[in-house]
Amino acid sequence: MPIKIQGTQYNIGDIFCDKFLFSIPLYQRPYDWEEEEAGELLEDLLGCLENSSSEDLNPYFLGSIVLIKDEDSPEAQIIDGQQRLTTLTILLAALREVISDKEYTNELSEFIYQKGRKLTQTPNSYRLTLRQRDADFFRKYIQHEDGISQLENLDYSQLSDSQNKLRNNTLFCQKRLTEISEEQLIKLAGFIIKKCLLVVVSTPDLESAYRIFSVLNDRGRDLSLTDIFKAEIIGNIPDEEKEKYTENWENIEEKLGRDEFENLFSDILMIYRKAKSSEAIIKELREYVKPSDNPTNFIDNKLSPFANAFSNIRNANYQSSKYVEQINTIFKALNQIDNKNWMPPAILYLSKYKNQPEKLLNFFQDFDRLASCLMIIRANINQRIKRYGSLLSEIENGEDLHRLDSALQLKNHECQRIINSLNKDCFYGERTCRYVLLRLDTALSEGVANYDFSTITIEHILPQRPPHNSQWLNWFTTKQRQKYTNCLGNLVLLSCKKNQQASNYEFEEKKQKYFSTNDGVSPFVLTTQVLTENEWTPEIIERRQQKLLEKLKELWRLDI
Repeated sequence: MPIKIQGTQYNIGDIFCDKFLFSIPLYQRPYDWEEEEAGELLEDLLGCLENSSSEDLNPYFLGSIVLIKDEDSPEAQIIDGQQRLTTLTILLAALREVISDKEYTNELSEFIYQKGRKLTQTPNSYRLTLRQRDADFFRKYIQHEDGISQLENLDYSQLSDSQNKLRNNTLFCQKRLTEISEEQLIKLAGFIIKKCLLVVVSTPDLESAYRIFSVLNDRGRDLSLTDIFKAEIIGNIPDEEKEKYTENWENIEEKLGRDEFENLFSDILMIYRKAKSSEAIIKELREYVKPSDNPTNFIDNKLSPFANAFSNIRNANYQSSKYVEQINTIFKALNQIDNKNWMPPAILYLSKYKNQPEKLLNFFQDFDRLASCLMIIRANINQRIKRYGSLLSEIENGEDLHRLDSALQLKNHECQRIINSLNKDCFYGERTCRYVLLRLDTALSEGVANYDFSTITIEHILPQRPPHNSQWLNWFTTKQRQKYTNCLGNLVLLSCKKNQQASNYEFEEKKQKYFSTNDGVSPFVLTTQVLTENEWTPEIIERRQQKLLEKLKELWRLDI
């Protein structure tokens, strides 16, 4: 069925009138504009007034807004545009506060709310109603005539983030407007009402509104995939529980952050689908997860525990009576892997066995081995997803994950392939190399190393391009340099950016000036070990190569 769309241009006076009763749906995120954005809008409008008479002012286009609205009703849910409409309401309220002429201030009030009538017992009708959490605050302190005067004395620490932004932007606009003459203030008010234009795009349902929004906007500020699901899921919850579950949903989103919350839904889809998505994620979530069928159960027993597991893994902050340090150390290592395909099985297992730390430790030791080794052998995305999909099925079915043919366990030929990869000259890309070296360093330091550095780089001890008069050319033939320069035994870690000149230092000078800190050691065990060597030869590299390989075999149990 074709989408029924209506798009019409209105000035702000026709926006804030009886034609529309705007509301912000529960699933929309809170007001989010900072002073900088509100100030930019105000300065743009003031700039239009300079050197122009009221008659000569050009229209000012404020963009488009997207609504869910039936033709025969003024009620309109805002899908895209709440930041602008809220800020425009703030600006009109601030103008009403600073203009002294009551005739103008009374007119401005009519664009903010329609006063009720005592005789007919009709309440005030607000042109814009914010989300339930902020609606009363917005009415009392901004939309009502005597509200702004009370804002200054509010304790900001008692306000939500969105309420503080509403407060700050209102006070900012009020202060800026006090710097302007009464004549210019009245001129500005008339300009906003008559000359500022919006294109209103309306459609009768949420999904088509979202599709329009996606085409018209690339800002991604107002509505997201998770907002669509929030609307569908919360919409199927009984009215008496809507507020409770809306708050639960928003608490989860706030805890994870917007981007990670969206990532969680991709992980949830993988947990259910156990294969690579072939269609739009929104369609597949409906098909495989079916969150709207039993929305309270989905939030309580799926979304919430999955989100907690996701957070524990991403932040390495799992809590339990034992094995906490070992489990969180593995989580830190997993987060260094160059893909996130491993996350769904990790989430599922942790959420399922969160109160069994010994079981978790045994699983994640094997899982770390699997995920690390898939990275080292450069398994492609299809191979990774197939393997993790099989593992998800085994976890879901409660199968024995320690049997030899489990998807969790490495086979002998895979172990051999990993050893071969680690032995190769220039055996992997820089990110994989850095990962392997950091895992080695952690193992050598027995877990006490701290890698809180803004920069960690890989350095070749034998330089990649030694100068023509260098001692390095006496220690290594051309053939030996080709063999050893990029091998594991010739690499160390540094907590600074690469210095091309220092990279080519002679060995002794390199140790003193480049590899060590002021106290004569390196923060990396791998690098400190090199400082004990008096020379750097093919034999030393061979010996170090084998020693490091043995440590990796021990770490990931690669002995066949």
